Amino acid sequence: MQVRVASVLFDYTGGRAELEAEGTTPAEVLADLERRYPGLRFRVVDEQGALRRHMNLFLDARPCRDLEQSLEGVRCVHLLGALSGG
Repeated sequence: MQVRVASVLFDYTGGRAELEAEGTTPAEVLADLERRYPGLRFRVVDEQGALRRHMNLFLDARPCRDLEQSLEGVRCVHLLGALSGG
């Protein structure tokens, strides 16, 4: 599975924007990424196992907040930091 990450996560990926990971759900993909890039999952998922509110997850072009969503038919997972401010 192709995973694209926002620059806010580059400290954990060695500056890489495009990664490869295995899994049938976003939770499994994040677990695989954690093995390869320690610390990455904690920046994306909170202590209760939910997507952090300042992170956005897209399955191809569809927004997703459910980490147990099936990735069947999905070609790319996108992990993006939310923009905020005033």
